[in-house]
Formats: sequence, structure tokens, C-alpha cells
Amino acid sequence: MYNKVLLIYNGNAGQSEVERHIQTVAGALAGKVEELTLKRTKQKGHAEEICRERGEEVDLVCILGGDGTVHECINGLASLANPPVIAILPGGTCNDFSRSLGISQNMKQAANTILIDKKEKVDIMKVNDRWVTNFVGLGLITDASQNIDPNLKGTFGRLSYFISAIKTVRESKPFSFTMETSDGGEIQDHAVMILVANGNYLGTNQLPSLHENMNDGNVNVFVLREAGMAVLKEFIQNKDLNEWDMNNEAFDFMEANELTITTDHPMELDMDGEVYNETPVRIRLYKEHLTFITGEEYNEN
Repeated sequence: MYNKVLLIYNGNAGQSEVERHIQTVAGALAGKVEELTLKRTKQKGHAEEICRERGEEVDLVCILGGDGTVHECINGLASLANPPVIAILPGGTCNDFSRSLGISQNMKQAANTILIDKKEKVDIMKVNDRWVTNFVGLGLITDASQNIDPNLKGTFGRLSYFISAIKTVRESKPFSFTMETSDGGEIQDHAVMILVANGNYLGTNQLPSLHENMNDGNVNVFVLREAGMAVLKEFIQNKDLNEWDMNNEAFDFMEANELTITTDHPMELDMDGEVYNETPVRIRLYKEHLTFITGEEYNEN
């Protein structure tokens, strides 16, 4: 088991719920670890700072928060010479990367997963100069993220993402792009959305994927050429790429370990649900770069 554990939690989350989660996690770890340190994030970027400064001092970092908190922490940990093992606890709205790791969305069960101590080395993307665990996208997905009403998110949770997507898809306009892959391939086309996925979930929906796990050395690249709810519904509901109609001109799919995307004008990027950075973008996959606690069903995702 682990000697020194650092638990980082989102200071902006609802305090009563966070306190319950901390009690649950601390209760599960009590008597199982030598030292447990709690660190509350105070502002944007603080989680990254904590991980960069303290990451090599501990054996395990537990991240209690949503995908945004995970994104910050990974950017503090991924460049360390000796990063610790990482456990992600579902403290946000969607918790997509924890789902990809097979982590239960029940906090008590997720905390007990740490004690089982099943670990896997997992691939991580570097997008320009930032580390990304789950996905990077542009076009419709970025617009949907920016159109989320904070009041709806607080009231309806993950449903707010679907409300935003419905509103956004009606307004989506295609953009021109050039995509180059490390094997020499090049695509010049138009799209309403490009999604590069390392994880298998987006907005709690399981993505169509050929991934058996997240250490196969490739990301899934999806190009959505046409807007419309019917097209978006087909994309989300079709889980098995082997059953896709590859003659459907609305979609395109490929696997890659490195690619660049340029657009006819700079476009903002959505990285793990955080919208910042912009095209042109270079995406490189670092195979088995970090070690994560995984759930028992990880290889079944």
C-alpha cells in the first residue's frame, strides 16, 4: 500500500458535498496509509501548481474533482521525472476520464478501488504544450462547451451539456482544415467538428472506439462533416466502429499517434472540457506515460 498520499480537491465545488466525499475517502484510507495530506484548490491553476511542487514527494495523488480539475493536475504531474500513481475520484458533473478508467461513479466504491490497487500505465496526449487525458476537439464541441449556461449546469448537471449541444448543432457552420499524420497521410476537407479521443467517454456518453484500453499507442480521430441531430445521434449511439458504415460521408474515422491540424482561421480548442489554446495544433501521444488506479472493468471499456 502507499506511505504518503496527497488528496487534492476542488475548492470551488459545493462544500457540503465535498466534505461528505472527503469523509468517505479518508474513512476508506484510514489505517491503510501512513500519511494523508489534504490540499484544497484556491483558484484556477492552483491544482497544477500543487501537483508540480508536491507530486514527487508522495506515492499516490488522489484527485477529487471533475474533468477540469483532473486536467489541471495532469498538467502538473506529466512532466515530472518521477510522477506518483494517480487515483481519480468522481467529484464533477461528467467525470469522463474516470469512466474510461473503469472507476465507479459511487464515491465509496471509487475510494475502495484505491485499496484494491489495480494499476495500469496509460497513454497521455500532448496538445501543443499542454497535456490532455481524455480528448481535444474543435468546432461543434468547442461551441457546445462555451454555450453551457452555468445556471443550467448547477441545476441539471450533465443534462446541461446535452441542452447546449442541441442548441449548438442548429447553428454549426463547416470550416476548412488540413490534417497531417505521422505516417505521411494528409486530408484536406471541411467539417463541423473534429474530435481526437484518448478516452472512451464524452459527456457521460460512451464513444465509438476500437480501444480495448488506453495504452494501445493510438488515439481515435473523428471528423464530423455534417451538422444535424440525426447525424449527432448516430455518432453518439454507435459504439462499435466495426459496425460503422464507412461509406457514410457524414463521418470519417482514423487512428493515429501523432497529427497536426491547421484551419483556415484560428479556432479555439476544447481540451478535456477546458476551452483555451487554438489551432494550428500538434497532437502527440505519449505511450504509457502515467500510472493510474483503474477499476475492475477497465479492460472492458
